[in-house]
Amino acid sequence: MSLVPARRLASLLLVTLLAGCAGSASFNPLALLSGHGAGAAPAVAPTVAPPVAPTGVAQDPRKGPVMVAAANPLAVEAGLAVLRRGGSAVDAAVAVQAVLGLVEPQSSGLGGGAFLVHYDARTRAVTAYDGRETAPAGATPDMFMGAEGRPLSFRDAVLSGRATGVPGAVAMLARAQKDQGRLAWSSLFAEAEGLADQGFIVSPRLASMIAAPLPQAGTPDSVSYFAGPDGARLKAGDRLVNPAYARTLRAIATRGPAGLLSGETAAAIVTRAGGEPLAGTLSLADMAAYRPGKAAALCQPYRVYRVCTANPASSGVSLLQALAMLERTDIAGRGPTDPVAWVQLAEAERLMYADRDRYVGDPAFVSVPVKGMLDPAYVARRAALIGDRAGPAPAPGKPAGAPPRAGDATAEPGGTSHFVVVDAEGDVVSMTTTVESFFGSGRMAAGFFLNNQLTDFSFSPTDPDGTAAANAVAPGKRPRSSMSPVIVLDRQGRFVAALGSPGGSAILSYNLKTLIGVLDWGLTLQQAIDLPNLVARGDSFSSEPARFPPGVVEALATRGIVFRANGGENSGLHGVIVREGGRLEGGADPRREGVARGF
Repeated sequence: MSLVPARRLASLLLVTLLAGCAGSASFNPLALLSGHGAGAAPAVAPTVAPPVAPTGVAQDPRKGPVMVAAANPLAVEAGLAVLRRGGSAVDAAVAVQAVLGLVEPQSSGLGGGAFLVHYDARTRAVTAYDGRETAPAGATPDMFMGAEGRPLSFRDAVLSGRATGVPGAVAMLARAQKDQGRLAWSSLFAEAEGLADQGFIVSPRLASMIAAPLPQAGTPDSVSYFAGPDGARLKAGDRLVNPAYARTLRAIATRGPAGLLSGETAAAIVTRAGGEPLAGTLSLADMAAYRPGKAAALCQPYRVYRVCTANPASSGVSLLQALAMLERTDIAGRGPTDPVAWVQLAEAERLMYADRDRYVGDPAFVSVPVKGMLDPAYVARRAALIGDRAGPAPAPGKPAGAPPRAGDATAEPGGTSHFVVVDAEGDVVSMTTTVESFFGSGRMAAGFFLNNQLTDFSFSPTDPDGTAAANAVAPGKRPRSSMSPVIVLDRQGRFVAALGSPGGSAILSYNLKTLIGVLDWGLTLQQAIDLPNLVARGDSFSSEPARFPPGVVEALATRGIVFRANGGENSGLHGVIVREGGRLEGGADPRREGVARGF
């Protein structure tokens, strides 16, 4: 693992000009306990060695550093509390999710789903757990089609009872905790229960979502839940108490996932999803039948690293495909101030999305050509389409094993969160978790919002000629997801980094940008997170022009990339990297309210 090449030093010296860069996110044990972890901005960005795996640290259960990076400080503190009690990374993940579902309900919760990738420092195995929601047995391919044979508007679909699938996050965490936990399951909810019973302070971001003109924020359930004593909507700094959430947590703590998927809580979910308009068919039998998935993670070499992520119906295969294409360019010898580097990134994204939108779905129902999409010869043909300027929108390729598929008609807004945990033994969790859109369907049961995850299916199940979409609705099927939690290893299988992001379909772009920043451009994790987000899909280029160094936006325009305002959810990138000597470096997205802390 070589140091940053001299030819890139000029770019690195300018990286602190990027808007939003607060400076190094390198952490030391004292700074970790006092705040976000970032020191004062340096005069120039330091030359940063590539991440390396620790030597000996991961095998020491008492002396290894720990860290939690998540989108809300209260969730981070809950995770750290579990780690202080000797808990594992998965134990801490249960506590983090329980708090996030309370304090960040617009993004994830007990009523949603998730993908979790786990690294075992002792065996160096990487395991992917699948907590994606499933469609009920009564789901039909045309359930999001209107009376005139046209797809429903997203607003009508998202607020409907048909939008809600069987929630999978809790069952997935229970399965992972059974495999990887060290503490009793029942002990992992105390921090969240206390916050729900005693109340927590509404954060500025939650307050902005409550006040936003979102369809889900205006439902009767939302209006009632977020009303203060005077009937007005809660504002930042107000206290929000949720005793119903605390009761649900106690049921889950006592009964495991059965506390959610059966009994009174399940009945409340089914009743609420079965209400008008457009009542869903979710049943108690659907809830009881849910099973989370578990498999070896999907891993692919990238330069001197090995990048691992979740399996389909996650879109992690597409992220790996984009990295493989970029490995065949000279992007690593460029840097964040070079317009051509951003053109290469954009073109790789467009190719990635073209194939993803056509071929990725639930592999239990459709053939997903994972091997074909990652085949070196196929990747080389796709990478040959990447030049120094943007061409026409690329068509899907034809990887080996790909059957004929209809074009995609999936709307995928954001309402998601990502967090990373590293425990004292060096085990790692990288988990992306969601209720799909902001506040899910806007319907509540037992103190939490129901997901609208089924709107992640293609509303139109076929092309006019009858060719089926890979992501069409079917009973028991998991909708395709852009969630792609990442764990990076070295070639010896030692932990290097973990990261991920929310952002709807833009998740893949956010993750890709950050991986290039860290692995290719030698940035700190915080600098890589702070880089401008660029989302290129079809003929659309969305970005954050103010975050680019001077002259880059204008240079990109001459190369065929003209930005429109970012119409999707902001990134919420969080991650951890190992540096020399086993030092942990964390990063949290300044576009949200997250922190990275440890000890």
